[in-house]
Amino acid sequence: MATISRAAPIGARLAVRCGFVAAVILAPLACGESSPTRPSPQEIASGKQIFRFDTYGDEKFWTDTLHMNTVIQNNVDPTTAFAVGLKVDADTLPAAVLQAIQAGQVDLHSPATTVLLLKLGAVVGVKATVDSNNNITRLGITCALCHSTVDNRIAPGIGSRLDGWPNRDLNPGAIIALSPALSAAQRAVYNSWGAGKYDPRFNFDGQNGPTVIPPAYGLAGIHSVTFTGDGQQVAYWNQYVAVTQMHGLGSFSDPRLGINIVQSPDSVAPKLPALQAYQLSLAAPAPPAGSFDATAAARGKQIFDGQGKCSTCHAGPTFTDANERLHQLSEIPTDSAYALRTATKMWRTSPLRGVWQHPPYFHDGSAATLLDVVNRYDSAKGLSLSDQQKADLVQYLLSL
Repeated sequence: MATISRAAPIGARLAVRCGFVAAVILAPLACGESSPTRPSPQEIASGKQIFRFDTYGDEKFWTDTLHMNTVIQNNVDPTTAFAVGLKVDADTLPAAVLQAIQAGQVDLHSPATTVLLLKLGAVVGVKATVDSNNNITRLGITCALCHSTVDNRIAPGIGSRLDGWPNRDLNPGAIIALSPALSAAQRAVYNSWGAGKYDPRFNFDGQNGPTVIPPAYGLAGIHSVTFTGDGQQVAYWNQYVAVTQMHGLGSFSDPRLGINIVQSPDSVAPKLPALQAYQLSLAAPAPPAGSFDATAAARGKQIFDGQGKCSTCHAGPTFTDANERLHQLSEIPTDSAYALRTATKMWRTSPLRGVWQHPPYFHDGSAATLLDVVNRYDSAKGLSLSDQQKADLVQYLLSL
């Protein structure tokens, strides 16, 4: 039986698993804190399965409350699904089906094709039960929905999985807005988010301020991995999202946010250690060969460590000081509205490994390019960088 201390209208409660895989401060058992020993290959493999395929029982929400099984079965053909950023795992498809897709012999404008892909378990982050009459009887979502994409090796939206990569094509709000359980006003809020953005606080405070979906790779050795450093374990944010956003059958409590959800049995907490082990095993991707100017990047490193003052906060091999401190809102040249809605009301320094891969930048995506980021800091901090220095600094960032 579930008890929820902060009730909200159904529109405010409707949210998908996106946001950011990160962590905060709960008792070790509640957070699923990992053991101090190195995770075994078996634990990491278990976490991979959880990340990709475990819904934590959230079908109760996505099927019984939102009726997304009916929506998808009747209205969502693959073309529509690709348009809102859903991805297909080509490695899951039988060879005959894959060949038919490549040959143009599969109707991508038919919802029946979407049902087939779900039946085959090929839609990344969406898990469905399909009966013998090809009706979707149960449907839920997994961590991979927002924190995996594909390499598009077959076609746009179809390829091999890239776990931990943020799906910046995904439009979670537009997907939620398809539900018949929403009012017109509620649909307007969700449709306002746009691709690659999600608001993990909306269902508690009713404010509309989505953030970009961040990567779930490159987190090893980093604490305070949310935008605002709400905690110290990846498992905290996994638990927060699994229970309060995916609506899985588990418990989450944080007095700072006034949230106390208790559900028994708990289908989330026992899986947190393995899930965290897998996420921490995901390294940030190296930049593609030839994607940056190495000579300019070498000059840019000198700017990064010197006049640009970047390494003051983006410090050490992880390129963040998040393990030591958080920052006052005035220190970061970005809108502070989202941070004021969080437990810390501060910002953490974002790690930079793999930063080439996931524009736009800042928590709200307000900087379209790395040059936009450099320009904003140059202005806010009075760095007086020349155009050449800025260009070199960008090349260095692209090399990380």
